[in-house]
Amino acid sequence: MTSSLSTRLDATFKGVELGSGDDDRLAVSIPREAVVPVLTFLKEEGYDYLQLISCVDWIDRGEFELVYLLSFYTEDEVGGDGGKQDVLLKTTVPREQASAPTAIGVFAIAEPHEREIHELYGIHFEGHPRLTPLLLDRDYEIPPFRKDFDTKQYVADVFDRVPPVEEEG
Repeated sequence: MTSSLSTRLDATFKGVELGSGDDDRLAVSIPREAVVPVLTFLKEEGYDYLQLISCVDWIDRGEFELVYLLSFYTEDEVGGDGGKQDVLLKTTVPREQASAPTAIGVFAIAEPHEREIHELYGIHFEGHPRLTPLLLDRDYEIPPFRKDFDTKQYVADVFDRVPPVEEEG
């Protein structure tokens, strides 16, 4: 683990929980309101590449977990101790009226990731300039990647209305 980065994160931000993720990545859990400040801090520390933003639906806990994976482009030392470790930044948002601050001001590449998460999970990104559909061609009562989306009912609603193809014979 990049100990000096961990120490600086812990000393700088309130409510930070540090751990080690898969592949010995630094896992950082933060409150939702700290997303932009921590992303800015990590970018200033050399983590200048936002690889992805992902979402996990923890329906049993009534929350979504947003996961930001950060790394770096340069070959220079990161954090001053030679560590070249990726960072998994995690935060949670409630499933009811789910919203999080946009990361576009720190990483412009966050734009399509946030649009995708908005479309598939229904999370609103505060300050995002255009949360328009990116992948889907229709509206859904419940976003289709939420665990309470009824796939069987969706298939019945859509495909039971399609007339069968009659074979010529």
